[in-house]
Amino acid sequence: MSAWDDLQKAAGPVSRETFERLQAFEQLFLKWNRSINLAAPSTLDDVWRRHVLDSAQLARIAPAATRWVDLGSGGGFPGLVLGFLLTERPGASIALVESNRKKASFLQTVIGQFDLPARVVARRIDDSYGLVSAPEIVTARALAALPDLLDLSAPWLTKGGRALFHKGRDYRAEVEESTHRWSFDLVEHSSMTDAEGVILEITELRRRPANELLA
Repeated sequence: MSAWDDLQKAAGPVSRETFERLQAFEQLFLKWNRSINLAAPSTLDDVWRRHVLDSAQLARIAPAATRWVDLGSGGGFPGLVLGFLLTERPGASIALVESNRKKASFLQTVIGQFDLPARVVARRIDDSYGLVSAPEIVTARALAALPDLLDLSAPWLTKGGRALFHKGRDYRAEVEESTHRWSFDLVEHSSMTDAEGVILEITELRRRPANELLA
């Protein structure tokens, strides 16, 4: 199967132009990664599958969403990849929250070079709530354990936002730990790029009352 076919399978219908722009981004990412550590060295031999396709699959899960925020965007996964895909959704945009100055500079360079419907919020996540209003989708990948992610994203998720969080093989333990403080609805989507990975779709996040907290 070709890279083009893989992208269609992961993200849903994507134009040839967006496919070619993502390929150009992949090369730009590798160029920047030589001077800035944007991804684990062990993943650089297959950036397309390990990072681009892994990020792109979120677009298929939320095919109509237009207001996105990506937490701890780092090297742009999934945030920048979603930015490319959102160019095909009229009125769509994504905010990329990244406090590291060098990584934020990389993100801004890509956004400017490809004219993406995205913006960088160069702040800590807990300083960005007032700068990103009412996102439909909150994403994060390789950022923190689920209990911490829920704490960080609660200001959006408790007001109707939906989370799409990449997680690996130990996700069940993280989900169990999260129920000590939070109640939520959960849908598990099998990852299309990692046999042991999942995308956790979380809605209806509510903090448990003190008298309901689990031991």
